[in-house]
Amino acid sequence: MNVIETHGLTKRYRSKLAVDGLDMTVAAGDIYGFVGRNGSGKSTTMKMVCGLARPTAGEVVLFGDPVGGGATPQGFSRIGALIESPGVLASLTARDNLVAKALALGLTHAGAVADDLLALVGLDPCDHRRVKAYSLGMRQRLGLALALVGAPDLLMLDEPFNGLDPEATRAMRLALVRLNHEHGVTVVISSHVLDQLDRVATRFGVISAGRLTAEFTDVELHERCGSSVRVRLARPERGLALLEQALPSAAFRAEPDGALVVTGSSLDEVSSACFSAGVEVRELATVERDIEEYFVELMGVQKGQAPLHAEDGEAR
Repeated sequence: MNVIETHGLTKRYRSKLAVDGLDMTVAAGDIYGFVGRNGSGKSTTMKMVCGLARPTAGEVVLFGDPVGGGATPQGFSRIGALIESPGVLASLTARDNLVAKALALGLTHAGAVADDLLALVGLDPCDHRRVKAYSLGMRQRLGLALALVGAPDLLMLDEPFNGLDPEATRAMRLALVRLNHEHGVTVVISSHVLDQLDRVATRFGVISAGRLTAEFTDVELHERCGSSVRVRLARPERGLALLEQALPSAAFRAEPDGALVVTGSSLDEVSSACFSAGVEVRELATVERDIEEYFVELMGVQKGQAPLHAEDGEAR
C-alpha cells in the first residue's frame, strides 16, 4: 500500500508557484529521502501532506484515502511531523512537553511514554532544565520525540539533522532506522545532508522548481553512480578502437585530458583487454561517480548556485 500519493499537487503564494503539479509516491515501509535545493518546494509539499497548508490544486491521498471535502481525514492522526522548527513550550522541561502532548492525545501512562521517547532520541528524562536553555541540536531531538508521541505510522521530518553534532546525527539516524525496521514506521526525510540520507533512505525523490524530476530506490541510485574505469593510453585513438572491439558491451567517454572512462566493464576486464591488444597503459584506476554530483544534475542546478543548504522562507 502507498502511504502517500500526490496527484498534480500545486501550491501558489500570490505570484510565487511553490509546488507545480507534483506527483509523488511513498510506499509503506519506505525511508524516503526528499531532496531539493533552496526554494524547490520541499517544505511546502510536506506541509500540504500534513494538512498544514491547503493545496491550490491537485490532491493528497493518505493511506489510500483522498484528503479533502472539508472533513478532517483520519490519516492526519497517523502522522507525526517535524517541519521547520519544533513547536515546543520553552518554559517547560523536555519531559513536561512530552507529557503535555501525550495527555492531550488521551494517552495513558504519559510519564512512561515521555521517558521512553526521551531515551530513544538521546535526551535525559531527569534533565530539569527548561527547553529555552537547550541548544539547537537538543531542540531537534526533542522535536523528533514530540513527533513520535502517539506512535504514528508516518513520520514527516524536515531537515532533522540540522544543528546536530556527528555523534547526535548518528544517534538520530540509528533511531530512525530502528523505528522503520522494528515498528514499521514509514519515514519521509527532507534534508540537504546527502551523505546521511544515503545511509538510511530506501527510496529518493528529487524536486526542482516545484516539480518532481525523479524517483528511484537506493539500489537504482548506486547502480547509476556505480564504478567505472579510467584509463589513459599512450596512443588514445588506436587504443579506443581496439578496446571497443574487445569490450563491445562497454560504453566509452573521452575526458578533456585524453583519458577514457569505461562503464560496463571491470578494471580487470579493461586491463586484460589492453594487455591482449598490446596497448600501452599509462594510467588505470577505478572511479566512483559522486552521488552529490548526480543529485545536483537532477536538480538542474547551475554553476555558482548553492543547492544543498537549509531553506528559509514560506515557499520551501
